[in-house]
Amino acid sequence: MDPKAIFFCVLFCFSSLSLSLVLAETEEHDDDPGLVMNFYKETCPQAEDIIREQVKLLYKRHKNTAFSWLRNIFHDCAVQRCDASLLLDSTRRTLSEKETDRSFGLRNFRYIETIKEAVERECPGVVSCADILVLSARDGIVSLGGPYIPLKTGRRDGRRSRADVVEQYLPDHNESISSVLDKFSAMGIDTPGVVALLGAHSVGRTHCVKLVHRLYPEVAPELNPDHVPHMLKKCPDAIPDPKAVQYVRNDRGTPMILDNNYYRNILDNKGLLIVDHQLAHDKRTKPFVKKMAKSQDYFFKHFARAITLLSENNPLTGTKGEIRRQCNVANKHRDIDEP
Repeated sequence: MDPKAIFFCVLFCFSSLSLSLVLAETEEHDDDPGLVMNFYKETCPQAEDIIREQVKLLYKRHKNTAFSWLRNIFHDCAVQRCDASLLLDSTRRTLSEKETDRSFGLRNFRYIETIKEAVERECPGVVSCADILVLSARDGIVSLGGPYIPLKTGRRDGRRSRADVVEQYLPDHNESISSVLDKFSAMGIDTPGVVALLGAHSVGRTHCVKLVHRLYPEVAPELNPDHVPHMLKKCPDAIPDPKAVQYVRNDRGTPMILDNNYYRNILDNKGLLIVDHQLAHDKRTKPFVKKMAKSQDYFFKHFARAITLLSENNPLTGTKGEIRRQCNVANKHRDIDEP
């Protein structure tokens, strides 16, 4: 065979192979665009409007749902990834995340199903529970007077709960501030972002079981003495009944509004949880606490950025995971390892 013919044949074959690889990579990329703004614009253009309206309706009927939406994004996205694993029920083989001790006080999961049903009526099998969880948090924040945060969508649902790693990933209110900062840092959230995220303690309430160790057998000396009588009145028992509705409002001044009053409270030693106290006094976080106490705009700026980062923590996209038909049950009723 002519050497020139061989050369051109090799060159053509190599070029064809290169082009095929490029096309394959492009096709794979097209199949998985990752998280994008308005992911459902073609497949379910009304999705975000439906979720927003459902959140408004539910908030109008049950004000505390907004607190639940906000806690959901924290408890789901902080545990390895945002994939709605929090919403799954326990199975014969696996304990659910929402039934662990760390999820004590989480509730209103049935209203996520209400939102899911409304979306399913419009677009069956299209919108993930993970996206509904994230978007309901976004719209719940607005209901509480917080900032509107544009968030990307395109998440898919995980097939199993991960109760076994909750302690490893989820920051705890009794941990040192160093541990809390480290766990958030692993998600890409810096110190001002952590300070802003904990500003969510501006709303809602803390159950007595979470704070009686600061009241009994002796009152923690760092607590503001003017605040202690109220705490003791609300939590009169050293060992409260976990099934009883005993709690203290996180912010007695504006308990239903997400605002920077939280930071003024913790600087005045009125924080209910240990992490609240540490946040206001640790040299790494105190400067940001002071800034947020002075400026709500500064707080909202960092809160929006931190929520965005949290919502984008290691999601399942493309063909990974699934789109659940019901948010509390995986489509395949068996444990499957996620990538």
